[in-house]
Amino acid sequence: MKLPQAPIVAVVGATGAVGRVMLDILAERHYPASQVIAIASARSAGKKIRYGNGTLTVRALEPGIFDGIDLVLLDTPDEVAAEWARPAVEAGAIVVDNSAAWRNDPQVPLVIPEANPEAVDRHRGIIANPNCATIGVIVPVAPLHKVYGLERLIVSTYQSTSGAGRGGVEELAEHSQKLVTEMDALSGGPGAGLAPQPNVFAASIGFNILPQIGSIKDDGSTSEELKMLTETRKILSLPDVQVVTTCVRVPTAVGHGAAVHARFAEPIDFEEVLGILQNAPGVRMSALPNVHETAGNDSCYVGRVRRDPFDPNAISFFTVSDNLRKGAALNAVQIAEILLPG
Repeated sequence: MKLPQAPIVAVVGATGAVGRVMLDILAERHYPASQVIAIASARSAGKKIRYGNGTLTVRALEPGIFDGIDLVLLDTPDEVAAEWARPAVEAGAIVVDNSAAWRNDPQVPLVIPEANPEAVDRHRGIIANPNCATIGVIVPVAPLHKVYGLERLIVSTYQSTSGAGRGGVEELAEHSQKLVTEMDALSGGPGAGLAPQPNVFAASIGFNILPQIGSIKDDGSTSEELKMLTETRKILSLPDVQVVTTCVRVPTAVGHGAAVHARFAEPIDFEEVLGILQNAPGVRMSALPNVHETAGNDSCYVGRVRRDPFDPNAISFFTVSDNLRKGAALNAVQIAEILLPG
């Protein structure tokens, strides 16, 4: 099922951080929508938000809102997506969902356009966007897998506070400012017991790193770490691939980094690996990939590529991407582009 040539598009969660970026990207890429509708919770109804050179008036998410809509870009909490995706499909729309609500459903394709665009054709009304950290890793890993056959991934992520929404960024700013003030007053470090009380995160994020993203499971893994495992297997159609991840929240506003160690079934040719990465869609090579370089950009920046000195089948590299763009909004819009006719 494809979209009409000039679809009517609804962005649900339009006032959130990712929703606003979705609107920006739709305008930047001149997506051929005949109409774009901004939808959010009832408390945001009536607000004006920017779209291209104009503004949209936010509508409330309520029964009947999807009548006549062709495409729904959904960026909401999981429980909202679980409740509203099916009604949107029943009203005749195709849904691209950015939450985790549908990612593990075997009937719902999980798509990164640079890795498995063909999966879009299997949709039954809903297409899932992967987790932002997974996208940033798989975009550069997928083209290497196609040549060498991925067997094992070991990943450590360095994820920005915007991954927890606008409240995460605000808490970073608040806590950092408070600690700067206290350090000035003390003429030294912030000292034990002076860290601000957290609201969004498990501990104060100001000048700190937190090795927990999501809930902790019985085996000690977090829900974010398990996403990397299950989503990688589904996207690459590798049900037995080994994925070991440690996900860490760092005190940055935008941009997720990842240290990646990838082992393949075949010995690698290092020069060929560099060539594959340099020519891979969605990848940009960088001498020092970092969040200041990637913020506001669409590519996954890759650098520090090196051989594993102990394993001829393995390489290591570092990758950074804008989690609000490629990690969420851009990936959804790219899926929407695949759905266009022709």
